Amino acid sequence: MLVLKELAALGGRATLTALAAHLRENPAKVHRYLASLMEDSFVTQGQGTQQYCLGPQCISIGLAAMRIADPIRSSEPSLVRLRENLEVTCFVAVMGNRGPTIMRFEEPGLPVTVNVRAGPVMSMLWSATGRLFLALLDESRVRKLAEEELAHAPAELRAQLDSGDPIGHLQRAVGAKGCATVKDTNLRGISAVAAPLFDASGHLCASLTALGTTGGFDSSLDGPIATALRKEAETISTALGFVPNHESAFSGCV
Repeated sequence: MLVLKELAALGGRATLTALAAHLRENPAKVHRYLASLMEDSFVTQGQGTQQYCLGPQCISIGLAAMRIADPIRSSEPSLVRLRENLEVTCFVAVMGNRGPTIMRFEEPGLPVTVNVRAGPVMSMLWSATGRLFLALLDESRVRKLAEEELAHAPAELRAQLDSGDPIGHLQRAVGAKGCATVKDTNLRGISAVAAPLFDASGHLCASLTALGTTGGFDSSLDGPIATALRKEAETISTALGFVPNHESAFSGCV
């Protein structure tokens, strides 16, 4: 298992010398493991090269894991931890036909809570969840939903946005940060922070959002709520097969 994990960490292919060096093991010992793995097609060796590669059995296992990867189910432990550790309402949402839709939520046992239920569709422009999808999900239907919402929005809501390029300005601002935050935008007295969940292909598949009453909720992106939210979002994304790199949206979420 260590040989397979290290081979994957090296990009899926490596020479015996490089693999043994990373494992800090004797090359002869590593070679015996590789020979055994090759018998069951977990590893192959390229013709005419000295490199060992992850084989078809690894592909089969990976595809099976990807098929059952579910952001909603994978988010449940994180939602519970956020609720218990921060005493905030939190939920996971996916992009539906009409907009970001809450699929699973947790709320703390406080005297005053934010009324959140599974099923509602969030605003594309005035919720942290909607802004996150608008900025990080590059699909024409997302932009169209935002344009339709903007066209029917009352003047007081439109006044909160950039007058020249309201949608584009939101996309650039949130995209640069990698997270979205709102304070008294859609609902007075409510603030929220949303972080992205990525699947194995690096595609935004859901959002993890925490919200609460503005007076007791720190919505700053360097505050404890946003920090905990980002950590949980990274944990969930890793469980979904996402491998971050220096260009990942997480890197800008500070």
